[in-house]
Amino acid sequence: MAGRIRQQDVEEVKARTNIADIIGEHVTLKSAGVGALKGLCPFHDERSPSFNVRPQLGYYHCFGCGESGDVYTFLQKIDHVSFSEAVERLAGRIAYQLHYEEGGGPSQDHGNRARLLAANQAAAEFFTEQLIAPEADPGRRFLGERGFDAEAARRFGVGFAPKSWDRLTNHLKGRGFSVDELAAAGLVSQGRGVYDRFRGRLVWPIRDVTGQTVGFGARRLLEDDDGPKYLNTPETPIYRKAQVLYGLDLAKRDISRNHRVVVVEGYTDVMACHLAGVTTAIATCGTAFGVEHIRVLRRVLGDDAGGEVVFTFDGDAAGQQAAMRAFADEQRFTAQTYVAVAPDGLDPCDLRLAKGDHAVRALVEQKTPMFEFVLRHTLARFDLDTVEGRVAALRAAAPIVADIRDASLRPGYTRELARMLGTELAEVERAVRGAKAASARARDAGERRGSEASGRGGAPGDREPAAEAPARPFSITELPADPSTRLERDALQAMLQFPDVAGAELLAQATDTRFGNETLAVVRDGVASVLASGGALSVDRVVAEVPAPYASIVHQLVVAPVPQSSEAVLNAYVLGVLTALVERELLRQKRELLGRLQRTDPADRETFATIQRALVDLERERRALGPE
Repeated sequence: MAGRIRQQDVEEVKARTNIADIIGEHVTLKSAGVGALKGLCPFHDERSPSFNVRPQLGYYHCFGCGESGDVYTFLQKIDHVSFSEAVERLAGRIAYQLHYEEGGGPSQDHGNRARLLAANQAAAEFFTEQLIAPEADPGRRFLGERGFDAEAARRFGVGFAPKSWDRLTNHLKGRGFSVDELAAAGLVSQGRGVYDRFRGRLVWPIRDVTGQTVGFGARRLLEDDDGPKYLNTPETPIYRKAQVLYGLDLAKRDISRNHRVVVVEGYTDVMACHLAGVTTAIATCGTAFGVEHIRVLRRVLGDDAGGEVVFTFDGDAAGQQAAMRAFADEQRFTAQTYVAVAPDGLDPCDLRLAKGDHAVRALVEQKTPMFEFVLRHTLARFDLDTVEGRVAALRAAAPIVADIRDASLRPGYTRELARMLGTELAEVERAVRGAKAASARARDAGERRGSEASGRGGAPGDREPAAEAPARPFSITELPADPSTRLERDALQAMLQFPDVAGAELLAQATDTRFGNETLAVVRDGVASVLASGGALSVDRVVAEVPAPYASIVHQLVVAPVPQSSEAVLNAYVLGVLTALVERELLRQKRELLGRLQRTDPADRETFATIQRALVDLERERRALGPE
């Protein structure tokens, strides 16, 4: 592609596409209840259908092999296309015009790799030469204001793109490059004519791990430049931003030697770190840190269990969210992960300016273990002054401690969690053991299904090895069959699939109940968190709230058929199952109050009366749930 598809277009195409129509071209789907379809899974061999589709919500899940996702995921897996190609294909079906943030549309692969690399290298040399020109004064001033001199600019290859429509184009054409090659390299844009992509901007060369220039990042300098603050090279045959890390060519030797990498957020942060002596700093290029970046770093780190990955984030809310996204992929590292946030929220570049090189080094050395950071962030979502808040917080935090790879660290974090919660250590230990057991069951079940499906289908066999990620997710079909767990599962299905039927008040009551099953309790907490933050309850929002391993559980609950075959009785079913959940909670509270009443000395009239009033209130609330 010549640019990233606008997110609004991605969502619009998905909304206008019926997932059942797309899947129906590969799978014969039959009704499986209200709003649910089922068929034989296209990703593994099976005799009984276990592939479920929920068209209204736009998701599918196979309870046999664990494959799940939305319409884009399906096309990517079934036709082996990229995400962008899947969006373009669906947009073409509905005649929807896509818009690209960094170009005019899909690009063609012109030229060969060597020619494109040569064109980028020639452009890099041109930009560095222009940095000393009089018109580059804004760029030199920008660098100076951030503490970078001419030697620093030379070290990192920083240059300047003249404010001209064709100066670079003409220069490279004079070096023997064709317009098609320049377009394929992302150096020129094409509209009514051909013109330089980068104009009047400070430019950083983006190099691959071997040191070859594969693209550029350009910073806006001039007031009349109405483009984005940072403009990067679009996706090209040699530049994939999900696989490129800025500064890795300079940092790789020290990363390998020191078994540490520091992940920062921008080009100037990388420069500041290296100049301050933190020579293992790298950054992503216009995209979030992701799985492909992890693979690259693991190769450089040597996958050393004693290694360290330190993420630096701004201290604002966006930085907090970025840290949580990084934690979602933390298990993909063998190295230990940490978070470093300056007390005053400064990024490394500003920190170096304000407090000097030593402050940047101290920031990295005073890092916080990722698990400690995530535990604090997780607990901050709950009211720890209440019993309910502490219980919910423990349910959310126990899986985090249970998933710590280094078993020697778990007891310490278990004690730390107990201290943070103000809860008995034994209670936290039980919760962590339960979460660990649940994780082990999910992993074992996934491995069993993976071994059964091996060699029988192309798609499952194409996935990464189990060491990288579990072969199959935990299935809700493996939940205990007792009535209490079944009620909790049915209630969550009703909440996620039919929130409008339930209504805001009943949803709030249902999520304020205790769950006996720890796995379902995490999903309940995710639903409660979404409701508390306001706005509509949606699958995507719940997935964003729960820990990454539980996303598949949410998807499964979304597509699992409800035991109703007509809409005529659906509303009554949804209201009935949620009401039953609330009634169970009220019964539990009543039992606790009666126990307290029995233990209370009748002479203590005030306490006795308080408990009796609470019992009356509970009974009134219970009756209000029933039909009028």
